[in-house]
Amino acid sequence: VQLVESGGGLVQAGGSLRLSCAASGFTFDDYVIGWFRQASGKGREGISYISDGYLSDSGRKTYYEDAVKGRFTISIDNAENTVYLQMNNLKPEDTAIYSCAAARRLLIGYYSDWAAYDYWGQGTQVTVSS
Repeated sequence: VQLVESGGGLVQAGGSLRLSCAASGFTFDDYVIGWFRQASGKGREGISYISDGYLSDSGRKTYYEDAVKGRFTISIDNAENTVYLQMNNLKPEDTAIYSCAAARRLLIGYYSDWAAYDYWGQGTQVTVSS
């Protein structure tokens, strides 16, 4: 099982970045995929999630924490087993290491609980300058 993030970097406030999370080694549709971040000296924070393929007959659902709602967009390419996080209007407080994680058949109430995830990527640094 492998999750590989890419797309981090240095950007000015107000700018954009798109992170990618390429997954392999497991049945993609069975897993919730979450994006988390950890700023220096702070705890890990959940920011956005996409449900597994079984939550709804109308397809996978997306969720956002208040800190990023309206600025970040999570999306999925099932053919490529890749989840994206488009980050717009970035702020200095968004500076952190961003990681994606996968959890099999996780209940919605646990999406933000990083300890509930089974697999993690190595993380990618996002730095937003003021």
